[in-house]
Amino acid sequence: MGVTRTVRQAPGPNGEPRSVEMTNLQWALQFVKLKIQEMIFHGRKTEQCGVIVFGSEETDNIVNEKHGGYEHVSEYIPICTPNARTLAKLDELEPSETAGDAIDALIVGIETQDDYLERKRTWTRKIVIVTDGASPLEIEDWEATVKRMSSLSISLTIVGVDFDDDELQYHEEDKPAIKRANESFYAQLVSALPGDLGLMGTLEHALLSLSSPNIKETKSALASNILRLGDVEVRGEEALEMSVRVAKCTSLARASGWKCFFGTTIKGMNEEDERQVVFRELKRRTEYVIDRAQSKSDGDGDGDNKSVTLADFDEDEEQEGKDDRPIEKVEKEQLVRGFKYGSTYVPCPDGQFPKLQTRQGIDICGFFSRKNFNRSYPLSEVSYVFATPTSAPDQIAFSSIVQAMYEKGVLAIARMVRIDGAEPKMGVLSPVVWPKVDLLLWVQMPFADDIRHYTFPSLTTLTSRTGERITKHPYLPNEEQLEAMDRFVDDMDLSDAGEKDEKGDRQPWFDPRLSYNPAIHRTKQALFHAAVVPDLATYPLPPPHPELTKYFEPPKRVLKRAKQSLEACKEVFKVKEVPKKAPKARKDGHVRAADEDEDMILLDRKGPERKRPDAQIPTPSLTGPSRVPKKRAALDSDTETESEDEGLLLPKAVSKGGPSLPTPTASPEPELDPQRAPGRIIGSTFPLKDFRVNLSRGDVVTKAVEDMGTVIREIVGRPFAGRRKDEMIECLRALRATCLKEDEIDAWNDILKGLKSDCSSETGNKAFWSELKKLGRSISLISTLEAEEVGAISQVPESVAEAFIQQ
Repeated sequence: MGVTRTVRQAPGPNGEPRSVEMTNLQWALQFVKLKIQEMIFHGRKTEQCGVIVFGSEETDNIVNEKHGGYEHVSEYIPICTPNARTLAKLDELEPSETAGDAIDALIVGIETQDDYLERKRTWTRKIVIVTDGASPLEIEDWEATVKRMSSLSISLTIVGVDFDDDELQYHEEDKPAIKRANESFYAQLVSALPGDLGLMGTLEHALLSLSSPNIKETKSALASNILRLGDVEVRGEEALEMSVRVAKCTSLARASGWKCFFGTTIKGMNEEDERQVVFRELKRRTEYVIDRAQSKSDGDGDGDNKSVTLADFDEDEEQEGKDDRPIEKVEKEQLVRGFKYGSTYVPCPDGQFPKLQTRQGIDICGFFSRKNFNRSYPLSEVSYVFATPTSAPDQIAFSSIVQAMYEKGVLAIARMVRIDGAEPKMGVLSPVVWPKVDLLLWVQMPFADDIRHYTFPSLTTLTSRTGERITKHPYLPNEEQLEAMDRFVDDMDLSDAGEKDEKGDRQPWFDPRLSYNPAIHRTKQALFHAAVVPDLATYPLPPPHPELTKYFEPPKRVLKRAKQSLEACKEVFKVKEVPKKAPKARKDGHVRAADEDEDMILLDRKGPERKRPDAQIPTPSLTGPSRVPKKRAALDSDTETESEDEGLLLPKAVSKGGPSLPTPTASPEPELDPQRAPGRIIGSTFPLKDFRVNLSRGDVVTKAVEDMGTVIREIVGRPFAGRRKDEMIECLRALRATCLKEDEIDAWNDILKGLKSDCSSETGNKAFWSELKKLGRSISLISTLEAEEVGAISQVPESVAEAFIQQ
């Protein structure tokens, strides 16, 4: 086991291949330690193990003590519940030049295990042999060893270093004759064991299988309870009462918790010594204080209104500001627990209010149809409920109820109290009929007060303020868009995107039973790896197992099938990539959240105190300062955003004069979104401002004119566009003057023709075009006469331009 080998490691940061040299013993110990880590991770007291080494210099085993022989076999770690010291002791093993017999070690393991489990005959017994197969074996009477293992139901797993493996397509070249013979004998040994007690594989495959995600299965403790149907106290002759058992059906798995550490640099004894970084665990220290300053500001100044808060102090901060803080420290014993009720706290000296006096049992309150069950309501894990195995009458009565519920297709509403005095829980019982057993599944459901109903505006129906239904609108999809989306959804169907079965039919691509939580299993893999290897820099964490990441990307077959329909959706919905906007610096000390590639913002960094904004602030107009009163200016703003359009479609809230709700803390007024569509330089919030800014640049005149015309047509076509009538007319005046000056005459004429066509349509804004008619010739098409005055060319005669605006 002292032979050096090269083991591939995880790729480097830039994808470069990495490897490390280690001995066969070090490589094999990784498997042993990972197996022991599984036991430590599960934390079961009934999972115990011991380690026996063969090929050691000394001999220490119970068979040698009783009968002699079995040299160079030592019980290195006695059978016990493994812990961190077990892993540390394994790291102390070193390769030996002494040959060891694996069969001798197997026999010692069988006898040691049998001696330890003399009074624990029901325990499951396993033996795992890890070897390179290079040592000679004494195989006489090996059949007797197989019989002994069969009688004790011991499962044997043989893991070999560089053993041949057909699944990995690995076959060692120039294999020594003794190793080839031993490998053949090991295969014969495991095949002689009955059933599935024998297993043999190569070390590389075993390490790969240990990194695969697996579900932790636990046996739930059975809890006794009583199932009742009807009132057994008032009408006992009409009620049923039977003993049942309750056990867990599912159990929620969570990722392991994390601890925080901070590093401190410590200087050496001499100046020449290198500095070392020592990590210490961060632990929370909670103190209870009374903030006198806050009490005076919230109360009437007499100090009776005390505000007790929790505070976490740094040692340095506490020493520096100890005399400046207007706080008073109190002990936890001086406080009284209180529960928040509205804006006040209700004191509870006993720590909790009197509990409801309850009686153990599962009381069925009623039945309802299965089709009315809301799948979003269940709150808890699922539990089994079945009749007591020792009572035949209870089993018959319980089975009758389950069969009746199953045939009628109903579920039961039940109230469960697990023990006397416990809190009652309302839930649902669902019948399950299996070939040999009838049972109920229990899941907790919320009370009515726990459910909040939220209403949202319809995605398919828009209604104006006058009650008229709007059928055509940019927010409503048309038939072409609906058909394109239907084709895209059908092409992305995963129910037939998997592998083919024996009949050649495609199976579903996604199987929930094979989908694992990456947070749980990747964290577990990282913990195990860090505990096994001596240095993470030399032995980096390997990539996640393919079973963990196979659902990260959609299948290529589906992507290929949906490519055409996806492009059709992009074209119909006019989907464009939105460029990332650079955040603007704010003057109020606001600190924006950092991106992934930026440094983390410290939690104790605070900005200056924000001022409460005014209750009503008029929206700024592009035409100059508004002289309308504040309240009206807030409603009749010259500039209206898309978000305001959406709000106007919702029903108006009417105050009933009831009690007012607590007013939340107001936050500063956010900056208005310019609402520039992808690829545009003119937004719909401040179109005239954006237009003038881009004209000042001088190199995007054509693009600015094109986008300005598009934005004007979009705004005019929206509901309630009359609010921005004057603003749009001013935009058209500025656009016409620019087109005449910058030789964009054809662009203006096309924009105006398109605007007229939009307004003249069935759902168009005819009122806006009537306003343009009042302006007359000054807003019409640019004719040849006007173009000649500025040295440009136009294809529109003067008579056509005059008639166009009046039609």
